[in-house]
Amino acid sequence: MSILKFLGFGEAGGGPAVPPSAETESVRAIVRALDRLEPERARLLAASAYILGRVARADLEISGTEAGEIERILVEQGGLTPEQAILVVQMARTQNTLFGGTENYLVTREFNRIASHDQKLALLQCLFSVSAADESISVVEDNEIRRIASELRLTHGDFIKSRSAWRDHLAVLKKQR
Repeated sequence: MSILKFLGFGEAGGGPAVPPSAETESVRAIVRALDRLEPERARLLAASAYILGRVARADLEISGTEAGEIERILVEQGGLTPEQAILVVQMARTQNTLFGGTENYLVTREFNRIASHDQKLALLQCLFSVSAADESISVVEDNEIRRIASELRLTHGDFIKSRSAWRDHLAVLKKQR
């Protein structure tokens, strides 16, 4: 890949390259790692992994505990092998680090488009699970989950219901005790 293409310019350098579909490059990179899966399932898992990485990186670092929790979720709920889960988490981690600022909304919008309401609610629970992996959900992580829930067009009630299950891990409430 040329540096011009990497920076978003066409081969001639005349302007930003237009992606061939609504998918983002972050989702496509992870999907390629899951090429043995049905394409729609791979796309859903890729977007899920990216969004889980997004909340893990809300504090600008994805800890080993958070990465391990994402791997567990991808194995138990996504049906991936442990090896596939490790690969997907590493790719999501890299994509979040490199393109997080520009890709976050785009990937979440893609997930919103392809996921059912139940899958969105399940992802919301997984987001809290990842952020609570270190026994504390920081205000930054909580705010990022709220932003993701909003981008997924989930109601405030959906968010509060999911968050309530994790109230013992909320850092803001721990300080009041």
